[in-house]
Amino acid sequence: MSLRLLVWLVPALLYGVFFFWYTSFGGPLVPEEVEHYVSAFEELEGADAEGLARLRAFLESDTGNDFLMLNAIHMKDAPDPVDGVEPGDSSDDVMAKYMEYMWPALLSRASHPVMFGPAVSNALDVVGIENARVWNRGAAMRYRSRRDMMDIVTNPDFAGRHDFKTASLEKTIAYPIEDGLALTDPRVLLFFVLLSIAGVLNAIIRR
Repeated sequence: MSLRLLVWLVPALLYGVFFFWYTSFGGPLVPEEVEHYVSAFEELEGADAEGLARLRAFLESDTGNDFLMLNAIHMKDAPDPVDGVEPGDSSDDVMAKYMEYMWPALLSRASHPVMFGPAVSNALDVVGIENARVWNRGAAMRYRSRRDMMDIVTNPDFAGRHDFKTASLEKTIAYPIEDGLALTDPRVLLFFVLLSIAGVLNAIIRR
C-alpha cells in the first residue's frame, strides 16, 4: 500500500467510525417502543398524567434525528437533605452525584454537552412567564436520538440519582430542539478537519 493511499485511507476510516458511532440509524420510535418507554418512565418516576402526556407526545413525534435539550438553570443556595447528601455538600456537589451516573450513560451513546456556562446577568427579556428573571447558569445537551435519551432515563440505576438533581435545583426549564445549523454538527467539522490534514500530508508527500 502506497503512502499516499494510506494518507487518505486512515482519515476515511477514522471518520467512518466516528460517523457511525455519532449517528442514530434506528429511525423514529415505533408505537411499541413508545408504550414501553412511557410505562417504564411512569414506574420509575411516578410522573403525573400531564407529564406523561407531554412525554408521549414528544416520543410519538420522533423524527429519528439527534436533538438538543436546552436548559435554563437556577441552583439552590443549599441542597435539600435527601438520602446521599452529606452535611456541608453544596448544590454543585449534589449535582455532581447525579452526573456520576449521567456522564458514562451519555458519552457511551454519543450524547454530550455542546454549551455550558454561568449566567452573566439576570434575564434581560421575560414575556408571559412568572419567576423567570433569575437564572445562574445555562446548558445545551446533545442527544443522539430520543431512543438514547429514554434508554438513559428509564434505566433503574437512574431512579435514585434523579433525586440529587431535584435536590440541587431551585428551578429549571428544559425543552428539546432539533438543530438546523449543519455547521454546528461535529460530523461536518471533523470531515473538513480530516480532509484538510489529509490534503496537507498528500501535498507534502508529492513534493
